[in-house]
Amino acid sequence: MKILVTGAKGQLGQVFQKKEKQIKAEFIFQDSKALDITDFDTLEKYFQKNNFDYCVNCAAYTDVEGAESDKEKAFLVNATAVEHLAKLCQKHQVVLIHPSTDYVFDGQKKSAYSENDQTHPINVYGASKLEGERHIQKHLTTHFILRTSWLYSEFGKNFFTFIKGQIDQNAKEVSITTEQKGTPTNANDLAAFILWLISQKSKDYGIYHFSNKGSLTWYDFTLKIKALYKSALEVKAVAHFETKAKRPENSTLDKSKLTMHFNYEVKSWEKSLANLIAEIG
Repeated sequence: MKILVTGAKGQLGQVFQKKEKQIKAEFIFQDSKALDITDFDTLEKYFQKNNFDYCVNCAAYTDVEGAESDKEKAFLVNATAVEHLAKLCQKHQVVLIHPSTDYVFDGQKKSAYSENDQTHPINVYGASKLEGERHIQKHLTTHFILRTSWLYSEFGKNFFTFIKGQIDQNAKEVSITTEQKGTPTNANDLAAFILWLISQKSKDYGIYHFSNKGSLTWYDFTLKIKALYKSALEVKAVAHFETKAKRPENSTLDKSKLTMHFNYEVKSWEKSLANLIAEIG
């Protein structure tokens, strides 16, 4: 079994490199410099030379703020490049596994969002990711679109590494919003699920929601990180931060469909965070 992983130097790509030995497969890791997925001709030649069984698309433009002023780049990476992959995966009979986002929703729903709820992104990033989803659905039958939320890990720039950095630097205080509600998701758990999905050779294709269990604010998440590190960092609650990009007030994802289709246990956000901190120290 041969698996292409794009976006190898990003957060999720680095997690996959750490976990690749969990299943018996040949992994090919490519970053944007080695393989430009926005260039269809280059990508087509690459697919012709390699006989892939799966493509895990970890490549994404994830700068939510930056997308507001660089809409063209966001759509190029999150939509156009995804359309290229979908077309080539269909042509070469490759299963595409594509992480998407909770930001395809507007956040006005009071309860958790299911896969059947109407999408209505309120920022450029969410709109570009939704366009990518639609390209996949249009061009490819053998796909898994996995919407996730508030992804973090020990790699790269994310909310967890930011707070950990503040603690490591002995910062006195940090101000965190209480305005948004959702679920922090350990990228190690998402990668583990994707590897499990591949190992099962599942054909239950479609859109699924994957995040850790539970729902909370960024403020609550910060308090838990602080507690686990036994830090003296003062966490100040702020109702609203002025940002370029609007954020959904509630982007909690309902995972009923995933647990119904797959015999797979999703961890709570508390347990997963504690596991990561215990692992990395």
